[in-house]
Amino acid sequence: MLKIATVVGARPQFIKAATVSRVLRSTPDITEILVHTGQHYDANMSEVFFQELEIPPPDYHLGIGSGTHGAQTGRMLEAIEGVLLEEKPDWVLVYGDTNSTLAGALAAVKLHIPVAHIEAGLRSFNWQMPEEINRVLTDRASNLLFAPTEVAVENLRREGIHQGTIHLVGDVMYDAALYYGSKAAIYSFILKHLNLRSKGYILATIHRAENTDYSANIQAIFRGLMQVAAEIPVLLPLHPRTRKALEQNNLMIPVSNCLQIIEPVGYLDMVMLEKNARLIVTDSGGVQKEAFFYRVPCVILREETEWVELVQSRWNRLVPPKSDIVVRCEVFNSLTLPDGDLNSRTVYGTGQAAKQIVKILK
Repeated sequence: MLKIATVVGARPQFIKAATVSRVLRSTPDITEILVHTGQHYDANMSEVFFQELEIPPPDYHLGIGSGTHGAQTGRMLEAIEGVLLEEKPDWVLVYGDTNSTLAGALAAVKLHIPVAHIEAGLRSFNWQMPEEINRVLTDRASNLLFAPTEVAVENLRREGIHQGTIHLVGDVMYDAALYYGSKAAIYSFILKHLNLRSKGYILATIHRAENTDYSANIQAIFRGLMQVAAEIPVLLPLHPRTRKALEQNNLMIPVSNCLQIIEPVGYLDMVMLEKNARLIVTDSGGVQKEAFFYRVPCVILREETEWVELVQSRWNRLVPPKSDIVVRCEVFNSLTLPDGDLNSRTVYGTGQAAKQIVKILK
């Protein structure tokens, strides 16, 4: 019997883990222990995802919560170590580039438990990003490196990573897009609830530290979005970190403005909002890919992206948020861009990444 401990903690990881866990739990001779660090802990950011994604309740909910990077990662490391000592898994499986990812990998490697990293090899080459530090260190600590794209494989080879075995498996997010995309059309009623017309609004999501933690960036983004909203409705599910940044910068959204702020939504509702948007404006790695999967043009409010294929395909475009004028102009310009190259969508695999990962783990 193969025992695998899966460590998750943040909303994007729940989506990725759902696809792999479904295969793990249907495979004979494999036991999965699900560990939720509690990095995302409120109902809209955590509980609803477990329900909608059909993920069983975590075997361990560590309840770490928020904090500075060092404090949060340290508390996770200590708690995960306790779980691993008790469960003694054969593998520890981690996803992406959050503090939960790094803590899970460090706890395992210190106990000489092999680590498998899903989404290995992504690079923004920006060491100011906490995510870049997390993903590079996790790759160095991993024994199995599951790369989603050829570019990710080349990044790992160029860095001379030999102790891990690199496998090009495709993107588990594409697995999720195929599986849950049809479910959203059946079970989500958010368009009716918010009185939205398909292709009649822009969907925006902002949460990355390089935007929320810098006053100039957050002000440029929201003042630009308010100008855009004067001509076409903009819908913004607001991340807790972003809400705090708005309050700290005294950014008040006029009630009469068409910039509509709502609480974070569940995964099926988010998929429905993405599929029916005219344009998506985001700094999220996951959302920019989902835009690509659902054939919706996307503006990425960042200096760089780890998903370079999206920009190379001309489906997504990078827009550093230098000023509200830049944000407003680039959003409007993107509304009239020609369609990108959809033939390159297969760069993310065929929707069978989870099955390949489980096969290799066995």
